[in-house]
Amino acid sequence: MITQAQIPAVLDHPVYDTAGDKIGEAKHVFVDDVTGRPDWVSVKTGYFGGGESFVPIHEATVVEDHLEVPYPKGKVKEAPNVDVDAGGHLSAAEERRLYDYYGIRWDAARGQAGRPGGGDGDAGRARRPAGGRTGDDAMTRSEEQMHVGVEQREAGKARLRKYVVTEEVQQTIPLRHEEVTLEREPVTEANRDAALSGPEISEAEHEVTLHAEEPVVETRVTPVERVRLETEEVTDQETVRGQVRKERIEADLPDKETGTDR
Repeated sequence: MITQAQIPAVLDHPVYDTAGDKIGEAKHVFVDDVTGRPDWVSVKTGYFGGGESFVPIHEATVVEDHLEVPYPKGKVKEAPNVDVDAGGHLSAAEERRLYDYYGIRWDAARGQAGRPGGGDGDAGRARRPAGGRTGDDAMTRSEEQMHVGVEQREAGKARLRKYVVTEEVQQTIPLRHEEVTLEREPVTEANRDAALSGPEISEAEHEVTLHAEEPVVETRVTPVERVRLETEEVTDQETVRGQVRKERIEADLPDKETGTDR
């Protein structure tokens, strides 16, 4: 449970669930009209705070710079929409509907809150946003604050395209071939028998087949590399400007200069 003194540390600060997921930003803390004790926090969720959900803060805790609630992010974002009256109050009926959604017994919630009177005797009280006027002579000064979010858009396309080109290539290879040479040898005792094996005088013809290598070209498909497109996230700094409105409070004091609250 947070205390009234911790409310400034909660408003406009992140709200996380116990799993560490950010739910949104705390916009209002609703307190009991009588005791002033915080009961509910409204959380802006979605892009640029598009929705607002109510979360009980009886068991919430302030952790460093954010509020941690014991409910999953999805549970909070799907909480029922409730009406806040013109005075900024959350009615007892709407509060009971929220307690039913979060599975909290109405009488148990009143009891653990430590309120005097507990149970249905407390059911008629409304809950008002912290910081509102409570019947005293104080005036609340408010101002707009600029909160900048981001959204993702399509910035371009990249694609891979494969096509075929024809190139001239050359390669030098060795080729072998046979050549004929004429050899003469005298008739000797060693080769006389072979020399005299034929007729003494005749005509004859001998033929020798010559061989030569020639290039044979063929192509084979061979994988050589893999190409893919990958994205890389780059962070740039951009300055965003806008206009916000701020309230000023002036006091008209007797016999004194007018002062302005800056």
